[in-house]
Amino acid sequence: MPVYLWEGKNRKLQGQKGQVEAANEAAVRAHLQRIKVTPTKIKPKPKDLFANIEFLQPKVQQEDIIVFARQFSTMIDAGLPIIQCLDILMAQQDNVTFKKLLKSMKESVEGGQTLAESLKKFPKQFDSLFVNMVAAGEAGGILDVILRRLSVYLEKAAKLKKQVKGAMMYPLITLSIAVVVVIVILVFVIPVFEEMFADFGKELPLPTQIVVSMSETVQSKIHWMIIGFIGLIIAYKQFYKTPKGQFMMDDLFLKLPIVGILIRKVAVSKFTRTMGTMMASGVAILDALDIVAKTAGNVVIEKAIYSVRSGISEGRTMADPLSESKVFPSMVCSMIAVGESTGALDSMLEKIADFYEEEVDQAVENLTSAIEPLMMVIMGGLVGGLVVSMYLPVFQMAGAVG
Repeated sequence: MPVYLWEGKNRKLQGQKGQVEAANEAAVRAHLQRIKVTPTKIKPKPKDLFANIEFLQPKVQQEDIIVFARQFSTMIDAGLPIIQCLDILMAQQDNVTFKKLLKSMKESVEGGQTLAESLKKFPKQFDSLFVNMVAAGEAGGILDVILRRLSVYLEKAAKLKKQVKGAMMYPLITLSIAVVVVIVILVFVIPVFEEMFADFGKELPLPTQIVVSMSETVQSKIHWMIIGFIGLIIAYKQFYKTPKGQFMMDDLFLKLPIVGILIRKVAVSKFTRTMGTMMASGVAILDALDIVAKTAGNVVIEKAIYSVRSGISEGRTMADPLSESKVFPSMVCSMIAVGESTGALDSMLEKIADFYEEEVDQAVENLTSAIEPLMMVIMGGLVGGLVVSMYLPVFQMAGAVG
């Protein structure tokens, strides 16, 4: 259906404008008459030349999904039918990509499919966790509750991701700046000093000789260094794509002194939060474990979760295989065992998630506190070392003159 742009005036003669989907111009005029607007201009919306080029279209962000789940929950709770909810959400959506997605979902539901089946068509935006929980909500008649839980879960997951990303970005940015500064000094500053020292007449101090040699090497082979660096990144990515390489690297990340502890705490928080949310929503435990394993983000943790799933299918509890995996802390395994014995596993998992989210907050704070002075020392040592090395001959000359 074509989209029309309109301009007009309301009863108070105030200028208004907007856009509406309609079959023709007459339908647009009828719509404006219903909302008490006198049209002054109506024209078809120009077609977007890049509408069919996927990578040029705006992406559906996590925040869009969170707002969608929260608003959808509120409307379902108010008693609105699903099709009307989707229609309202589509009308107020600014993201063109998400608007098309909602339109397709509405058409699927109108065609007789369930909401979960229509969501399943868009795996990039709605993962298996979202789809399975919506399916459980539709089956149990508690779709509003499920969507509200999903919005809360997604908000907490987004916050956790943002914290970890923020903790990792600071050292990467600082180190990148340090590398750029060192390269600029070696390529542009050191050669100037080298010309000054050409007529020095004495052997340069060892630190100065090392820096000059580094400068000459970087100037003559910088292109090979860049190619080698890019080659290392490509080789790492190719190695990580192999099952053995991915397992080795993920295992190494978990064993790192400070970062490994943070990764483990994030994994525990994510596992318990997702499991608790899905079990409270009525998703079968084996299906929940399968979904959680696929979204673990670490092969070692994924393998541990699948061992738990295998143990439960054989009649064992969740706590025993978790403890045997040696991936999850003993305290977590003990609390899960208590939750299973008392029949309140879902609420126990939520409590563990709350506790470990606080632990992640503290770990991120500690990591940032430890990295900041370390980065300052590294930057100061690199730049200061280069500067001092180049001024040593000047000091010698001053001493000789004195």
